[in-house]
Amino acid sequence: MQTMIGVIGGSGVYQIEGLEGASWVKVPTPWGKPSDEVLVGRLHGIPIAFLPRHGRGHVHSPSSVPYRANIHALKSLGVTDVVAVSAVGSLREDFAPGDFVIVDQYIDRTIAREKSFFGPGCAAHVSVAHPTCPRLGAAAADAARQAGVKVHQGATYLAMEGPQFSTLAESRLYRQWGADVIGMTGMPEAKLAREAELCYASVAMVTDYDCWHEDHGAVDVAQVIATLTANAGHARALVAALPALLGPDRAPCPHGCDRALTHAVMTAPDKRDPDLVAALSVVAGRVL
Repeated sequence: MQTMIGVIGGSGVYQIEGLEGASWVKVPTPWGKPSDEVLVGRLHGIPIAFLPRHGRGHVHSPSSVPYRANIHALKSLGVTDVVAVSAVGSLREDFAPGDFVIVDQYIDRTIAREKSFFGPGCAAHVSVAHPTCPRLGAAAADAARQAGVKVHQGATYLAMEGPQFSTLAESRLYRQWGADVIGMTGMPEAKLAREAELCYASVAMVTDYDCWHEDHGAVDVAQVIATLTANAGHARALVAALPALLGPDRAPCPHGCDRALTHAVMTAPDKRDPDLVAALSVVAGRVL
């Protein structure tokens, strides 16, 4: 199998020198329209696909992002490895604005989003005990170091619904829970990538200290934007380093991400909804 990298993130990540044959393509899905068209091309000989999570011009709020359509679109294009880049607030003193964090765990506090491709007529249960791919996460960490970024490898991401930022009481509570960073888009993206049998790594860019930090107070949106702008170059450099680290030939994932559905589908074949099965053909066709 050939490696194909999928990158989900902001528009600043996509302006990469050396991206060959780049074109924006529309990808229809049974789950509605993705956030935007997908920019596809080749980077250092490796096919790559970029998807703006919020759409160009930031038209989607965290709750309205069409997560299922986005993951389906990447899978249908042949993506094997998804690197998700997002802005987060820090819940730790040593995770400073400007640092990158490789997330490996989540606490999902979102409440208003479709979280599964499966449902009535075809029920399935995948394990998300370890919701990100250690192999891909390690490659992302190496790429961040090559980009000259201070990177923390291993962290718990508190996914909140938003779009408002936390209250002070909530921020303090999440720190007590052991969360390290807080954001609004990590879930259900990681869960859906697992259902689609895609390796998934989360690169969280710290923009602020949320509101728990006595010396920083409430989240300042202007500060967040300024830090994001400063980090855009580092994010591009990280992405540019990935092709050489992952290589062109894609072996089976040693952690089983690409086989997550092997024992997951519970509904008997003769009881499955044919319309839902048809909709699942891209993400779950291997087992259906």
